[in-house]
Amino acid sequence: MKTISSVVEEYIKSKPFLLSALSQGIINLTSLSRVIKPEIEQQLGKEVRNGAIVMALKRLSGELEFRATHKIIKTLKNIGEITVRSSLNDYTFKVSETLLQNMAALIAKIEDNKNAFYTSSRGVNETNIVVSQNIAHHVEALFNREKLIEKQENLSSITVRLPKENVSIPGIYYFIFQRLSWEGVNIFEVISTSYEFTILVSEEQVDKAFKTIKDLKML
Repeated sequence: MKTISSVVEEYIKSKPFLLSALSQGIINLTSLSRVIKPEIEQQLGKEVRNGAIVMALKRLSGELEFRATHKIIKTLKNIGEITVRSSLNDYTFKVSETLLQNMAALIAKIEDNKNAFYTSSRGVNETNIVVSQNIAHHVEALFNREKLIEKQENLSSITVRLPKENVSIPGIYYFIFQRLSWEGVNIFEVISTSYEFTILVSEEQVDKAFKTIKDLKML
């Protein structure tokens, strides 16, 4: 049987940004109750008082998201080293039979270059290669017969070291990317391992992105 609390909870859960804002206490519950009242009544098939919806919202903001957010914030306070690199190129190639051979040739050419930056990730149909601009000419030469899907220049990367407990707490990445989205930061690529992740942003937005991530430690 549907109750006011259960219907309100399902509605808020379907709106991630609203859920987080609710947990932070930055939404007027009375105003919100008026906005969502028609949909709640439609789900229940009866009229509902605004006060009942407000009570359900209070209970939800105090119980559901608070606990999860508390764990996330506690974890983010232990963020480790944040590394920034600039002057990067991002290439996306279609997966082919020769792609791995060309990647091996690229690694062989740059393995002794201490100033070179290289990382890659492979999907089902596409492979992404990120390199510093000082070795971009090697990519251009070695992969000239591969199908180039996308190329972005003048990017910067921010690599964040996460505490080990991040793998057991849901919502870590959502919380971080939500903050970046709120600041209007456009992310070109995300590359992650178990305990660190790297984002690629334009060089114009790297300072804003760095400050946003750094400020997470002070929440």
